[in-house]
Amino acid sequence: MSTAIQQTTITLAHSPDSDDAFMFYGLATNKIDTGKLHFVHLLKDIQTLNEEAMRGTYDVTAISFHAYAYIADQYALLPHGASIGDNYGPIVVSGEPATPADIPHLKIAVPGKLTSAFLALRIFNHEFEYVVVPFDKIIDTVQNGTCDAGLLIHEGQLFYSKMGLHKVLDLGEWWHDRTGLPLPMGGNAIRRDLGPGLIKQVSGLLRESIRYSLANRQDALQYAMQFARDMDTDLADRFVAMWVNDLTLDYTDRGRESVGRLLREGFEHGVIPQSVVVDFVDE
Repeated sequence: MSTAIQQTTITLAHSPDSDDAFMFYGLATNKIDTGKLHFVHLLKDIQTLNEEAMRGTYDVTAISFHAYAYIADQYALLPHGASIGDNYGPIVVSGEPATPADIPHLKIAVPGKLTSAFLALRIFNHEFEYVVVPFDKIIDTVQNGTCDAGLLIHEGQLFYSKMGLHKVLDLGEWWHDRTGLPLPMGGNAIRRDLGPGLIKQVSGLLRESIRYSLANRQDALQYAMQFARDMDTDLADRFVAMWVNDLTLDYTDRGRESVGRLLREGFEHGVIPQSVVVDFVDE
């Protein structure tokens, strides 16, 4: 007589981007033995993920660190899976040449008010006019003159100059010059009500998936290409390398400090309404 193995389903939500696809390659293609855990992958844009996190929709979700300020009571941060740029980050670009000093006078297309890029730009200067635009339409919005400038958070960071746009400010460079720290963009959060045992088990599997992808880079990159939005392999490789690296496998003390610093400055500058305690899962 056979005995059915009872599985626990874990909903895992992340963006349909090549860097997230690379990170979760091991899990999504069953390269990792998950035992009695069954992962259901749900792909949503980061703005939607931030909004769904407010409702506690998914067990594990990619989020912007800015959004974590509003969900810290429901979610803890996993100690891996972060997108952190060390001396590079989101870029403000314009249709006409401009300088950082011009930003208060520009109308800027931004990819969402809960993105960490928006938080960092508001810390830099809070006086500019902005319009929320889907991240993949921001370059078009600047090119057609609807906005003076745009805040790029994805692969547009690598090819904006080929589109005739001008760099105004690299927020990662600015942040590094001010703090000596990398600029944290997004991480993975897990629902606290899963309980310590299940949280630890899920966390270990997600770390294993990242480690597997880094160890099998070419296979993981080939898988990620289906999410690369018309990027060629070389460009996708550069983009993935920017956002899946050693800091993704482990924040390190610098990475953790950078998350706390960003949220603290967001509060001090009046962008975030309350002080936030950053809580990482222990492994």
